[in-house]
Amino acid sequence: MTSLELAYAHCAQVARREAKNFYYGFLLLPRPQRQAIYAVYAFARQCDDIVDQDGADPEEKERQLGRLREELAQCLEGRPQGEVFIALSDAVQRYGIPHQYLRHLVDGVEMDLRVRRYQTFQELERYCYLVASVVGLICIHVFGYRDGEEAHRRAVQLGIALQLTNILRDVQEDLARDRIYLPLEDMAAVGYSEEELRAGRGGPAFQRLLWLEVERAREYYRQGLGLLPLLPRRARACVGVMAGIYRRILEHIAREPEVVLRERVSLNSSTKVALAMGELAKAFLTP
Repeated sequence: MTSLELAYAHCAQVARREAKNFYYGFLLLPRPQRQAIYAVYAFARQCDDIVDQDGADPEEKERQLGRLREELAQCLEGRPQGEVFIALSDAVQRYGIPHQYLRHLVDGVEMDLRVRRYQTFQELERYCYLVASVVGLICIHVFGYRDGEEAHRRAVQLGIALQLTNILRDVQEDLARDRIYLPLEDMAAVGYSEEELRAGRGGPAFQRLLWLEVERAREYYRQGLGLLPLLPRRARACVGVMAGIYRRILEHIAREPEVVLRERVSLNSSTKVALAMGELAKAFLTP
């Protein structure tokens, strides 16, 4: 195998191991696109792993992110080092991925080192754009799309929907890292405090809070799913699977809001496979 083939194989292994929900959608893509998405995912995973590592102090995480920025700059200049960046460099050149999206992704994960509370949804929306919507924008450059401005707008909306679902699903995990993504103004509006959240206290106020965020996410899905008709069929199926998995997680939370105080909501593999097959069939049966 060439160094590029080895690099892509490494990224595929990362995606297979870490992308518990997205991986089933990736499988529906043509191989060249799938490889490019694996490379983007592996890079995003590197970013996340730096800020989420336990035991390292914030200054060390900042230094590591600084080194990652330097490695990304070298990659974008055509001098990649390491398997992830060798694959990413090829994907960027092959599909014309705008460089600023990759830089924005690093900006987004860096916010996790500096911002631990969001006063308003408008503040949170910016974070969601940087860590999720830019990934969607990268993906549509790999997939191909029509109606450029509309496709970009829908990809941004769908990215926010997926990230809001992540936030609701990971309430306890984020709290363990002293991060609260639920907007403080929303918590105040329903009469639910940070102290109650730390104590894992449910009840009517918490349910109202979660329903508020669920409905907001639903609206972003309603808008963001308008991206699907603008994509080639196999890419449409890929995105449909990922959105379908996350929407099911969101609806589970809507039915049982207090579940997020006890566990991380997930779907089993057979359900994901069934969704993948259904979305693939739908993509090829829909005009």
